[in-house]
Amino acid sequence: MTAFDGPPGGRSHGGRYGEAVFRPEQAGEGSRIDFGALAYDDITLARLRELGAGPGWRCLDVGAGTGTVSRRLLEEAGVTSVLAVDRDVRFLEARPVPGLDVLAADISAPSFSPGRFRLVHARFVLMHLPERDRLITALAELVEPGGVLVLSDAIDLTNDRTPDTPYSVTMRAMWEGLRATIGTDVSWVPSYPRLLRDAGLGSVAAEVHVPPLIPGSPISRFWTDTWERSRAAMVATGLVDDTAVDAAIRSLDEDGCAALSAGMLTVWGRKPASGPAAAPA
Repeated sequence: MTAFDGPPGGRSHGGRYGEAVFRPEQAGEGSRIDFGALAYDDITLARLRELGAGPGWRCLDVGAGTGTVSRRLLEEAGVTSVLAVDRDVRFLEARPVPGLDVLAADISAPSFSPGRFRLVHARFVLMHLPERDRLITALAELVEPGGVLVLSDAIDLTNDRTPDTPYSVTMRAMWEGLRATIGTDVSWVPSYPRLLRDAGLGSVAAEVHVPPLIPGSPISRFWTDTWERSRAAMVATGLVDDTAVDAAIRSLDEDGCAALSAGMLTVWGRKPASGPAAAPA
């Protein structure tokens, strides 16, 4: 769940993921990423296995974060190998397993060309990046014939009609603060199916998962840590102050919490096979 940024000439914001906010060297950042993984990994692995991920598959995990998906592909799905790519690979290198290769790289660089893979997967990455249309096309080009591209990103379930609660106001401030600081934009995520079709993929489909906000749950702890790390950007929007953020954090530990977490939209598409040898598994 670590993101990449585009070339300096393409930036229109004041920073980048991993520098302006969510710095990997900050104490507890690996744990924050892992809380998100605990909330979403089972859903991700179930989908990847349903799409056929298993023995014989070479996989690319983009923005691999702490490597939970990469390792589970190897250990549970039994894929042959995973290339885990991130701009900062300290968490990946700290937990090596057989079959896991690690590459420090910026996927938005024109020179990024690690080969072709049966599975190309990216989760909570593209929402933080500029030139998203181009990057989806570039990722689709890394899929071998018969292989599959799987993209997951957040969708915001708060809007102008959502009642103002400590949680909803703080979530709106977070999205606005991250947009202003590092360019995060989830408003375009529902266009994924069209973008995968435009990239030449077929059998395109999608699903949404919304984890429950239960006190002490991984997703509740993820949002608490995320708000703490992005607090300055949130307060700078003028939508919240420190008191409001503190109230939202407390609300996540209340039994009466009745909010919807941000959802995860997962979209996948398969590259047409070029011949019998490349037929889908």
